[in-house]
Amino acid sequence: MKLEDPAARFRRFARAVTSEVGALNSSFLGRGRPLGAARMLNAIGRGRSDLADLRSYLGLDSGLASRLLRELEGEGLVATRPDAADGRRRVIRLTEAGCREFDAYERLSNSRAEVVLARSPNAPALLAAMDLVANTLASDRLCIDEVHPQSSEALYCLREYYAELDRRFEGGFEVARSRDPDSGDMVAPRGTFLVAMIDDLPLGCVGLKRTGESCAEVKRLWVSGSARGLGIARELMVSVEEAALSFGVRKLVLDTNRALEEALAMYRAWGWREIARFNDDPYADFFFEKMLAG
Repeated sequence: MKLEDPAARFRRFARAVTSEVGALNSSFLGRGRPLGAARMLNAIGRGRSDLADLRSYLGLDSGLASRLLRELEGEGLVATRPDAADGRRRVIRLTEAGCREFDAYERLSNSRAEVVLARSPNAPALLAAMDLVANTLASDRLCIDEVHPQSSEALYCLREYYAELDRRFEGGFEVARSRDPDSGDMVAPRGTFLVAMIDDLPLGCVGLKRTGESCAEVKRLWVSGSARGLGIARELMVSVEEAALSFGVRKLVLDTNRALEEALAMYRAWGWREIARFNDDPYADFFFEKMLAG
């Protein structure tokens, strides 16, 4: 293998993953069925009950998806029924036996993950690399969800955001000293809080706080380091602008710190105009506004 050849190194990685997850085994984790059927069982157990959504999520053609579903039905692990609201759709759920099998796979998968992580002398670095790979491969499944600012997803993002500010700001960062908005200010119709998700993992956030009849402030834009460069910040800002317009807002403002050079570059590139200071936040060095088209 030529070490300077990116394709060769990618293929080496793919072979290692294929071997580790048992993709070629006829009995994934020793439960008597291959990986494809196990993945379908897992997805159904995690709430994907619509067949079309299930096919899309797993990347399966209709023929293979139907075959795997029939196999799981034949084992008594899943049951399908017409959707009460739309008889053309089929809703899939786990049976009691399917729930037990789902739990068994969860225990075995978690145990296997612990074994693999224990092999590494630097498990945090290994997990960070895994996040980077997974986010890149699954970036087409990005979704932007509106959540409550006190939800577990929002609080996770904010903790990560504050920790990064503490690392990057000269002298650190204390939430109590910043102009941190009250959570109630970021709930419709006074505002909104958006979280970027890939496969149920929160990877970014942004908040919107109305400050007047037609003005609002953008707060707490953050994207995980493992997902930067995938366009998530742009998606979040487009979504928050759309939310602002739906509230009748025509002007957005924000502030940022000089240590966040990439944020400064993004705002300037995305049509934000630098303005005079509009608050007394001790961490704010630059202030911007953007007028929204109706």
